[in-house]
Amino acid sequence: MAEQRAHWGSKLGFVLAAAGSAVGLGNIWKFPYITGVNGGGAFVFIYLICIVLVGLPVMIAEILLGRATQKSTVSAYRALSSPRSLWVSFGWLGVAGSFLLLSYYSVVAGWALNYTWLSITGSLVERGPDGMAPLFDSVQRSGSLNLVTHFVFMTLTVLVVVGGVGQGLERWSRILMPALFVMMLILLVRGFSLAGFGQAAEFVFGAHTDRLTAGGVLEALGHAFFTLSLGMGSIITYGSYLRRDDDIMGAAITISVVDTVIALMAAMVLFPIIFTFGMQPSQGPGLVFVTMPIAMAQLPAGGFLAAIFFLLLVFAALTSSISMLEVTASYFIDEKGWSRERATLISGGAVALVGIPSALAGGDGFFGAGMTQLVGSNWFSVADYLVSNWVLPLGGLGISLFMAWRVDDAIRHDHFLSGSKLAFFYKAWVVLLKYFVPFAIALVLLHAIGVV
Repeated sequence: MAEQRAHWGSKLGFVLAAAGSAVGLGNIWKFPYITGVNGGGAFVFIYLICIVLVGLPVMIAEILLGRATQKSTVSAYRALSSPRSLWVSFGWLGVAGSFLLLSYYSVVAGWALNYTWLSITGSLVERGPDGMAPLFDSVQRSGSLNLVTHFVFMTLTVLVVVGGVGQGLERWSRILMPALFVMMLILLVRGFSLAGFGQAAEFVFGAHTDRLTAGGVLEALGHAFFTLSLGMGSIITYGSYLRRDDDIMGAAITISVVDTVIALMAAMVLFPIIFTFGMQPSQGPGLVFVTMPIAMAQLPAGGFLAAIFFLLLVFAALTSSISMLEVTASYFIDEKGWSRERATLISGGAVALVGIPSALAGGDGFFGAGMTQLVGSNWFSVADYLVSNWVLPLGGLGISLFMAWRVDDAIRHDHFLSGSKLAFFYKAWVVLLKYFVPFAIALVLLHAIGVV
C-alpha cells in the first residue's frame, strides 16, 4: 500500500533542501574551473543571464509540476497528460538521468572524502607542492580506493534518504546547508586577506570579452542546468512535497540566488589563492584536487584550511546526492507502492553497483584505458558527457514544452498564482517557456553534436 504523501515541515525546509539539491560539486568544483578555462568575467556574466532567463523559468516549471500533481517525476507527467502519453518519457528520462548522474557523482564525492581524511590527518600538506599532482593521479587510478569511498558516500546518502522527507531530507538540509555556508565564509575571509584577492575579483567580475567564445556561451548555458539540478526530476520531486499555499515563484528565486551566490563565493575562495601563488586559473578539473592543495600546502595553517575546504565539498555533494537518490526512491514509492525503506535501499544499492565502472575508470582495465582505446574516453567521461550534454538539456526542454504547450492554461495559471506575491511575472514566464528556453536548449543540443 502506497504511503501517504509527506510534506515539508516549513517553507524554509523546502528552500534549504532544494537549495541543497542545487548547491553541490557543480558550484564548488565545476563552476570555478570552467570559469577559469573560459577567461572569467564575460563568461560569468553570460552564466548569470542564463540563470535568470533559462534556469529560473525551468525551475519554476518543475516546482509547479510537482506541487500541482503531488507526485514524483514519472507520475507527475502522467497526471497532467495521459497514462500512455509520450510526455511521460521525459519523466523516465529524469529518473534515468538522476540515477546515472549519481552513479559517477558519488565517485567525485569519494575523492573529496579521501582528501578530507588526508587533510585531517595532516598527510595532505606533508606531501608538499610537488606531491599533489602525483597524489591526484594515484587517487584516480586506484580502483580499490575509489570503490571504498564511493560505497561509503553512497551509504551516507542512503542513510539520509531512508529517514524520509521530514526526518531525512529536511532535517539534514537544515544542518548541512548552514554548515556549508559557515565553512564557505571562513575560507572567503581567508581569501580576502591574500595578496591575490584583487586580481581574483578583477578576473571573475571584469569584462574580459576578448576571452569569451561561442563554446563558452553554450557551456555557461549548459552549466545553468547542471548547477540548478534541472532536467533530472529532483526539483519536481521536491516540489511534490509542497503545500498548495507555498510560494513557487519566491522559492525558485531564493533557490537560484543561493545557488549563484555560493558559486561566486567558491570562485572567490579559489582564485585569490591561485593568483597569490602565481598559478594559472585555467587548470581544468584538477583545479580543486591539485592546484588548491598545492597552494594550501604553502599557507599558514594550510592543513586546517584544506580540511575545511574538502569537508565543504563533501557536504555540498551530500546535499545534492540525497535529492538525486530521492528521485528514484520516490518513483518506486509512488508507482510501485513500496515502503520508503525498501525503495531507498534498493535504489541506493543499484546506484552503487552502476557506479562501479566509474570508480574503476581511472585505471588500466576495460572501463578506463580499455574504453579509451575503443571510443576515446573512459566510462566516467562518457557518462558525464551523456548526462551533461544530453539528458539534462533534454529534460529541461521536455518540462518547458510540456508546461508551456501541453498543460491547460487554467491549471498552470491557478498554481502559479497560488501562494505567490509575484503574479505579475506569469505572462513573462510563459513567453520564456514557450519560445526562448526551447531555443536556448536547442543550441546546447546542437553544440553537443558539433553543429554549432
